[in-house]
Amino acid sequence: MDLTLSLAAVQTAMLAGVRFAAFFAVAPPFAHRGIPGAVKAMLSVGLALAVLPRLDLAATASTGQFVGALVLEATVGAALGFLVSLLFAAVQAAGNLIDLFGGFQLAQAFDPQNMTSGAQFARLYNMTCLVLLFVSGAYQVLVAGLARSFDAVPVGAGLDLTKMASAVTTGLTDMFLAALQIGGPLLVVLFLTDAGLGLLTRVSPALNAFAMGFPLKILMTVTFAGFAYLALPGVVNNLAQHAVEAMMKVAS
Repeated sequence: MDLTLSLAAVQTAMLAGVRFAAFFAVAPPFAHRGIPGAVKAMLSVGLALAVLPRLDLAATASTGQFVGALVLEATVGAALGFLVSLLFAAVQAAGNLIDLFGGFQLAQAFDPQNMTSGAQFARLYNMTCLVLLFVSGAYQVLVAGLARSFDAVPVGAGLDLTKMASAVTTGLTDMFLAALQIGGPLLVVLFLTDAGLGLLTRVSPALNAFAMGFPLKILMTVTFAGFAYLALPGVVNNLAQHAVEAMMKVAS
């Protein structure tokens, strides 16, 4: 059986696969080191073949042009993946805030799987976010958004740097805002705990209330952490929607 493939179709599939691969190398949950590189490569090839019928064939005249197109597609995929990772960094940032205000920051450790440093709540929130992305099917929304990016940014075309800069600025603002919204209720409780200890010290200086402040804040953090933890499923769902919207704005 003879199988004939056009050079333009092969090149277009390779360029689309490079965009997928660069995206998977940066964006969560695919960037987790627990996912083997071979799985990411096969997934990139499979998705590239799936979207190939929708793409305009892009043939290059020379090897240099093809290599340049590969670099351009890798840049586009990495840029879109960075926008996604920027938004989902809000979950870990919220955990870092809780660790900082709750007194857990002293137990900070390096996570080789996520290539990040954080204490207990930062790692807990990060792992929970990854699990929710897979369990809820939000990762499919991200992949579908990347596939739709080929309609706005065809293979061989680059991103608008002005839109990319605007999206990064907006993403940073949204990240800090989302981090405060996730950890805000617990941060308010910890702030009121500090304020109460300060008032108690003013009333009875000999009591030295701040000596028991460290274990008391840990107790309050562990007690009320569940209330902030319950909000994570809705937060992850909203972040996935915002990530797709950010990719579409840059690629439009």
